[in-house]
Amino acid sequence: MRGPVFAANWKMNHGPHDAKAFLRTFLARYARKPDRTVAFFPPMVTIPAVAEALKDRAEILIGAQNIHWEDKGAYTGEISAPLARDAGAALALVGHSERRHVFGETDDETGKKCVAAARGGLKPMLCVGEKIEERENGLTEAVVLRQLRAGLAQLEPGQITTMFIAYEPVWAIGTGRTATPEDAASVHAIIRRQLHERIGAPAMRVPILYGGSVNTGNAKALLAAPEVGGLLVGGASLDPETWLSIVRT
Repeated sequence: MRGPVFAANWKMNHGPHDAKAFLRTFLARYARKPDRTVAFFPPMVTIPAVAEALKDRAEILIGAQNIHWEDKGAYTGEISAPLARDAGAALALVGHSERRHVFGETDDETGKKCVAAARGGLKPMLCVGEKIEERENGLTEAVVLRQLRAGLAQLEPGQITTMFIAYEPVWAIGTGRTATPEDAASVHAIIRRQLHERIGAPAMRVPILYGGSVNTGNAKALLAAPEVGGLLVGGASLDPETWLSIVRT
């Protein structure tokens, strides 16, 4: 995987019409760059429109924001990894803080979703991160490692080497409060050590992204921090001009 990695999580924004307009602007000004990877995580209903707009830009990846851990079945409203892949996705977010803390997703479920993504031909991007009270009580490392171990528990080493990890402190998501580059580097080092314990030297191939109130003003400093291999961006990825500025960092 070429690095750094810039991942846009559109959350519940940009339907097919708006996505097409966004990508017309973005693609007209973003030339292929072999030294970085760009990915979009649009709403599920928008994935086919994004896939069509990017049909001549295979270097730009598309991901699903969430998947179910079963491949098919009577799960009204859910999307499986094979369905997401059929729609045009190559990646899947797993365990985003909003899935954990708004929708009650458990560590065990993230583990099942990671293995379902890999089984279904998608590369998981596992999100981990602590809440503010956990950070203030000195529990950051314990929380991050618990979430990371649960997400990796059912994966084979070869599957881990092709996935992504994203550290997104919950207290920095949509709050305007961002971890400092030093904060990010410290937690990313913890994640890297755990990956190395699990799979050895190939752990260095796993990109570890930072996410949490990333913007044009802090992107460069965050990317310069040790072990920060990319950015997972929410609100600042919704405007094509702002997103262009970030991916050119």
